[in-house]
Amino acid sequence: MTLTSKVAQAARKRTERPMPRVLVVKDVWHLTPNMIRVVFAGPELDGFPSGRDGGNCKLMIPENGETKEHFVERLSSGPPPVRRTYTVRKFDAFTHELSIDFVAHGDEGPASRWASSVRAGGFLGFAGPSEPKFIDFDADWYLVAADPSAIPVAAVALEAMPRDSKGVAIFEITSALDRQEIDAPAGIKIHWLVHSDPHKASTRQEDLIKAIEWPQGRVKTCIAGESAVIRSLRDFLINEKQVPREDTYISGYWKIGLIEDQHQKAKRDGAD
Repeated sequence: MTLTSKVAQAARKRTERPMPRVLVVKDVWHLTPNMIRVVFAGPELDGFPSGRDGGNCKLMIPENGETKEHFVERLSSGPPPVRRTYTVRKFDAFTHELSIDFVAHGDEGPASRWASSVRAGGFLGFAGPSEPKFIDFDADWYLVAADPSAIPVAAVALEAMPRDSKGVAIFEITSALDRQEIDAPAGIKIHWLVHSDPHKASTRQEDLIKAIEWPQGRVKTCIAGESAVIRSLRDFLINEKQVPREDTYISGYWKIGLIEDQHQKAKRDGAD
């Protein structure tokens, strides 16, 4: 394929890409001291696909004080808003409500800053969602692990599991007050580990996972979080425990010291 045809193909894809939805906030509250739940509702959610809880979505963040009309114009003509990747926590097809959870970083990032200040009637852009990546519950034992950034995807996985599932779930949180109610099967043992400074590296999840008495039978994993932790756990699970790659969902969502755009570039370049 020539360079010209590649450029033309990319242009066609951009043209064919559907216009993002502009979602309106119905309610917002602190689920825990460091986790904010935002619920969206309205006709903008007409046609929202079912079965996408746990899927990725792209959120486009309006500037402080920006009008909805100006924001919609920017979505179509530019300059493009800041985009961040999030997880669909829950879509209720009956009430037509979409829930997304935000880690409360204060003013450190644009999405956290938006979620911390938004009220009912606020808005943002939404593209997606993708299909969830952890959907086949045919293992004998499950290992689920997440830091705050990945609690939504881990919680969705636990709540979707057959009620007779067995395994371990490990959540690393900023404060003991950040424990959440998660409707996990009774056979899943949940551990809450407190790591008060997410800006500093932690090995608490790794240490606990490596100390687990490894079960017999087929193991599947749903693990996501900080990239250095993920890299170490991926090596342990695949190379030491010989868990087949197709049975491991394990993903680096962020990296200490990098914003999302920098982290995604590092992943594309193979540096992470």
